[in-house]
Amino acid sequence: MANRRKFLKTTGAIGTIGLAGCMGGGSGGETTTASDTTESGGGDTTEGTETTTAEKMDFQNGEINFNVSPSVAQERLQAQYQPIKEYLSNEFSVPAKLKLANNYSAVIQALGAGTSDMAETGPFAAALGVEAGKAEIALQRKGYGSWEYKSIIVAADEVDVSSLDEMKTYVQNNDTTIAFADRLSASGCLFPLYDLKKAGISIGDLPEGSGSNAAFTPNFSSHTGAYETLKNGQADFAGMGGFVPGLQDDFDKHASVINEHTGLPRAPIVVSPQLDEKEKTALVDAFTGAPDKIYLGKDGKKDTDDDLWFNAVRKIGVEEYQPVIDAAKELGVGTDYFGN
Repeated sequence: MANRRKFLKTTGAIGTIGLAGCMGGGSGGETTTASDTTESGGGDTTEGTETTTAEKMDFQNGEINFNVSPSVAQERLQAQYQPIKEYLSNEFSVPAKLKLANNYSAVIQALGAGTSDMAETGPFAAALGVEAGKAEIALQRKGYGSWEYKSIIVAADEVDVSSLDEMKTYVQNNDTTIAFADRLSASGCLFPLYDLKKAGISIGDLPEGSGSNAAFTPNFSSHTGAYETLKNGQADFAGMGGFVPGLQDDFDKHASVINEHTGLPRAPIVVSPQLDEKEKTALVDAFTGAPDKIYLGKDGKKDTDDDLWFNAVRKIGVEEYQPVIDAAKELGVGTDYFGN
């Protein structure tokens, strides 16, 4: 139990390389292996780009492996991240591979094992990964005009509830199912559970346990998966990132927001602790010095379907994710989440 309750610390960021100083799929938080889906030796997205490193770097496997946690359909992720893959390959003159993971845990495990060099992930997974020694926070992403975002709890259209107090009464009197995103999602699981607990709704041993002792039945998938579960009548409530309503044409017909948790730090980009300091620095500098077109997707055009949700990055450390760390402490989540 002592190990299970080991709290996160605000150490382990990439301070040693001069840094100043958040979306998941899969269920149950199980560790799964990220799969290679595509690779590149270069592309026309970054034509004219020259290698800026003083010497050629081999990274961990003679290639750059960039992991992506699925927050939308994988076929869209392919198009969205294609320019990043091509840019990295051209920048370092080594093959770049884009790996799509089943969940956040798979991303952190790959970074810790050295099979991934860099990855985008959620704030909760990143902070926990830092404490476990499996990841180092390097960059924060900016999206929709802000470095912050929000977590929401929504009620199904047929559920007559408009607040957490009313939700507490509903849960006490009904067999209730609540849908969540990945167990390691900050906005889709950690903060919804945090707010439920604060409202007096028993969450049992969640998010680490099965939730069999909670006052409700949990259902885990992804952000959009949680909404679909609610929409299809399989859940009474759902916790998800505040960006989900904007992705759905008919959200207001099927759900209503009953709680918002604002001010969450947007999701980071992390690097593997297995990289040497030159490689970490080079990857971070490549992103901060990248052209804007790496955010425009495969078609290279602004405001089209394959644009990335973020359009800028900044160097950052784990201390910026203190709200996430505090919530994890409150829920008693420890580094044993990832095993030994």
